[in-house]
Amino acid sequence: MNQLRGKAWKFGDDIDTDAIIPARYLNTSDPRELAAHCMEDADPSFAGRVQPGDVIVAGKNFGCGSSREHAPIAIKAAGVSCVIAASFARIFYRNAFNIGLPIFESPEAAAKIQEGDEVAVDVESGTITNLTRNEQYRATPVPPFMQEIIAAGGLINYVARRLNG
Repeated sequence: MNQLRGKAWKFGDDIDTDAIIPARYLNTSDPRELAAHCMEDADPSFAGRVQPGDVIVAGKNFGCGSSREHAPIAIKAAGVSCVIAASFARIFYRNAFNIGLPIFESPEAAAKIQEGDEVAVDVESGTITNLTRNEQYRATPVPPFMQEIIAAGGLINYVARRLNG
């Protein structure tokens, strides 16, 4: 999982957890059901058009609002390979890693990547390449131990693997 690649879906600043997965769908924790409503209040067509590997690109404070883990679960279950944003709400940042969703903080990438651009992300180095515009941006690299959590599919799987040897 060193390289992620997909089409960019662009969102603005302060996309809160209610925009990612509206509260009316929180009566389930089934990832497939959450995926069917992912980003519904921000872009009603998103869940029906997103393709496996696609990338969400957003402005500052992505994932603000409640602490619900449903938000990163919905994004991951929708097939999104990663989220690139200018900044993340702190609780979303932690929840994303806990469930194994790679996220990358890069104000430059968030500003320059446009909807529909083809984007590649090198997970180890934090290099983001906009293949459409032939540009590169730097993201804060994900520390190796957090890369291991992502590779394991989240914190629970990571801990279980470590305990089982």
